Amino acid sequence: MQVSMKSMESAMERIHRLTRSLRSARAVELPADPETAAYLLMPMIIANQHRSVADLISSSSFDVNYAFGRAQRNLLHIAANCGSFECMVLLLKKGADVNYQDMSGCTALHLAARNGQKKCLAKLLEYNADVNIRNNEGLTTIHWLAVNGRTELLHDLLQHVENVDVEVGDRKQNVDVEDAQGQTALHVACQNGHKSTVLCLLDNGADINRPNVTGATPLSFACSHGQRDTAQILLSRGAKYLGDSNGCAPLELAVQGGYSETCEVLLQHIPRLFEPLMQMTLNTNIKEAMLFKVLAFICQSSVSQHHMILVSVAELASAAGHRLLSVSSNYEDQVVSFLRCVKMLCRLYRLAPCEHSAKDSYTASRNTVPMATVFRPLELLWKSLEEWLLLIGSELNRAKTAPSKCSKGLGEEDSLQDTDEIATALIADRLSLHEDDLPGEMTLSSSLQSLTLGGSGELKDHIVEEEDEAETTVPPQDGKSDTSTDQSAGRPGTVEAAGADQEVKLSGTDSQQSDSVQGGVLFNTSSHDIQGHHSTAVRGHRRSRSRTYSSSSSRGTSPPGSTSRSHSAQDVVAACADRVCAVIQAFYNCCSCHTPQGMTSPRFIEFVVRHDAVLKFLVTRNPKIIFDHFHFLLECPELMSRFMHIIKAQDFTARREWFYENLHPQTGDRDLVHRPPSEDDVLLINREQVFDSSCKIVTKMNSEKLKENIAVKFSGEEGMGQGVVREWFDILSKEILNPDYALFTMSADGSTFQPNSNSAVNPDHLNYFRFAGGIMGLALYHRQLLNVYFTRSFYKHILGIPVNYHDVASIDPEYAKNLQWILDHDISDLGLELTFSVETDVFGAMEEVELKPDGKNIQVTEANKAEYVQLVTELRMTRAIQPQINAFLQGFHAFIPCSLVQLFDEYELELMLSGLPEVDVEDFERNTDYNSGYTADCPVIKWFWETVRDFPQQERVLLLQFVTGSSRVPHGGFAYLPGGSGMQKITISPVTYTPNLLPTASTCINLLKLPEYRSREELRERLKVALQHGSLGYGMA
Repeated sequence: MQVSMKSMESAMERIHRLTRSLRSARAVELPADPETAAYLLMPMIIANQHRSVADLISSSSFDVNYAFGRAQRNLLHIAANCGSFECMVLLLKKGADVNYQDMSGCTALHLAARNGQKKCLAKLLEYNADVNIRNNEGLTTIHWLAVNGRTELLHDLLQHVENVDVEVGDRKQNVDVEDAQGQTALHVACQNGHKSTVLCLLDNGADINRPNVTGATPLSFACSHGQRDTAQILLSRGAKYLGDSNGCAPLELAVQGGYSETCEVLLQHIPRLFEPLMQMTLNTNIKEAMLFKVLAFICQSSVSQHHMILVSVAELASAAGHRLLSVSSNYEDQVVSFLRCVKMLCRLYRLAPCEHSAKDSYTASRNTVPMATVFRPLELLWKSLEEWLLLIGSELNRAKTAPSKCSKGLGEEDSLQDTDEIATALIADRLSLHEDDLPGEMTLSSSLQSLTLGGSGELKDHIVEEEDEAETTVPPQDGKSDTSTDQSAGRPGTVEAAGADQEVKLSGTDSQQSDSVQGGVLFNTSSHDIQGHHSTAVRGHRRSRSRTYSSSSSRGTSPPGSTSRSHSAQDVVAACADRVCAVIQAFYNCCSCHTPQGMTSPRFIEFVVRHDAVLKFLVTRNPKIIFDHFHFLLECPELMSRFMHIIKAQDFTARREWFYENLHPQTGDRDLVHRPPSEDDVLLINREQVFDSSCKIVTKMNSEKLKENIAVKFSGEEGMGQGVVREWFDILSKEILNPDYALFTMSADGSTFQPNSNSAVNPDHLNYFRFAGGIMGLALYHRQLLNVYFTRSFYKHILGIPVNYHDVASIDPEYAKNLQWILDHDISDLGLELTFSVETDVFGAMEEVELKPDGKNIQVTEANKAEYVQLVTELRMTRAIQPQINAFLQGFHAFIPCSLVQLFDEYELELMLSGLPEVDVEDFERNTDYNSGYTADCPVIKWFWETVRDFPQQERVLLLQFVTGSSRVPHGGFAYLPGGSGMQKITISPVTYTPNLLPTASTCINLLKLPEYRSREELRERLKVALQHGSLGYGMA
């Protein structure tokens, strides 16, 4: 009976549980397995179903502190993270550990703080949650609140912080608890720009100058992330200007990031930071683009700030220029800083200041100056430059007239290259000595070792008497000699590292002495107003010296201060030429600021003309100077004509690199690396109508966009990339020569082409010529090769070189012979009865064309026959196709400036446009790489090269096009093949053998995928099939 009753009760309980489960649509008991039970409870916790959770937990032995999952969190973490307040309270009442840390070291308090769960945060604190617990990254709850800017929660939390460091009133707080990097909550709040959080932390006693492990303070964090508002709060609360342990000060950090407004805040609160900001124009470690962004912003704040910055940069440029003219300075370091400073000055000068009510607080102590005085500090430098060139010119004139070996051959232009004797005469005369008169065993070479170049541009030696005491001097500071000033490269005075715990001290506004800070380092500089042409920008470069040669000097020992570069007369020229020409480059840049764009300053043209002989002497001695400093030649045809013979005498490779350097002046190292093209930038070409579809698309596109990048895709094909671009150029170059368009006709040699004088049969012929010229220019701009060769005369037209009668041979060899015969023989008594007119066929009708006005009445005589030959040559080679040439050049010059292309002759231009005419197998093999198991000794590779050597030239070209997408080899050979990311050699990679498998290629990366064939015969047969049927068209494998 009792058993029956128990069975009935058990059955009733099961029915009751079943009913409850069905009514609540959930289980009414937790599984015995704790992990299963936890996962059953988790969705209820997330949904804050506290009654269901309470029922399940109450009727089971489940441990509420059980941790599960990859993060090893318990249910309290889940509730706090999701803001399930009632569930969290329930768990706390059931004994959940409020300070339990998950796998990442986070407590429930961390998660509630991160997600802004205010009620949960308060309840956890009520249950004594520890706010000082750090997670695995060292972050406390305070850090997380500060990172996310949860100020209200932070304020509540700080009421519960037990203290270690700071005492505020009768409460003790630890708001400066640090993470693993030594960062406090104030650091991260400043970094993220949470103003109210920063104010809350500061009001609760946070250490405003607390450094992290690298010595960076909260102000550094605010400045390095461009948080102007938090930086302003810190500065207004008295934050110290401290550098980190690497010497980086807040201003440098803000400039490096290009944070203009943050820099402005720093200057408003610390006006004397203006000097170190200006010094950054010389600091090559500061990104030029970022610095310009900052300075341009400040310049446009007001006219007075613009003026002040310009004058300050001009002063620095003048001082840097004088340092550069001192041979004792390091050329490589000085020239970069100097030209950078001048470039910055010119860019800032061209800005138009904006008019608005920005505060001028940090400029109030400096006088504003008229714009006309901006370049005045540099006038002294230009005067020194003038003295240099006049000095060299006078010495050259003396050397030419001296009755010694120094004058030998100086009247001839090519003798300028022999500069040893000229330089020797220059130095000897300067020292008022001849080699035979030098004391003791001293030689002229040893005297050259003592030569230095003073800041004023004068040659100075160590035999002179003490210099005029009236010259500006820089006294030693802090007990250091003035040589330390020389070596500081624009940072005169003492240098003190400003560590993390040392404030960068800034002195008062003394007119003679002001301290400046650059990159967290204290520099002592002088600041003076400009008066006329006398600037203290050259301070420190005329030093009082009194030195004579001792007996050791006469035995060849270099005197103190001599430079290692002056070991011979030749070295003196080398030492000064680069420096002088760098200053000339700066002079040109500054002169250009006063002239409209596209014009050359008359002052600069007059300067070059005045010193023509000296400049030619310097560049003949060191032609590299032209490519380094004479970029102005490209902008002024008048000046270019004076140096063109010197430029064209230089190596073709050097001229080509100069060409591309100036063709892409703002893009740096292109190497065919471009931004990913947008869909609108892709040229979608119809392969069946390549010429017409390309013409329509290209003529509609902006040329500047085409310069940035070219992306080509053939309609219905998936391939796209540099390989497709090369194929497009290759096909298009052939279509341009298509007789159906009547644009070009084949010359007499059967391999080159000349514009068709009868192209007008096509009504759109001039538009087509314009398009053809644009394609040629675009290909040259992007270093793409074209499968086309023109006559020498047409290349001359592109280059602006006059044609001559030899060029007639390309279109009419027999007529060219007749012209040659006329020139070679006396025609006085031959009775040719020629006049300055000719008959020519114009669309089947013969017309008489006069070669000059009233030419039909002017007889050709022995005296004027040369003029006749030239005029008739111009008629046949130029006048007959002048409209076509003009249209072609209009398109070509849209991409290639005339000033740049004239650096080459017609043969070199052909090389740049079309590459080498033949495929050199030895060069091909020498510049081929292998990967994935293939080596040069593998049988398949040996068979491959044997096959290629057996190929005729036409099949070799097909192979080249198959692998690279182009049928031409660039100048320099296979080593200079362009790939997807710069120069890229051809690579051969193995493919697992399958019968009848053809070789394939990835033209974008110049990759040939060659199967592991079983015999040479099979390789040859498969390769030829691939070349005949696979060299055109793209598909995705």
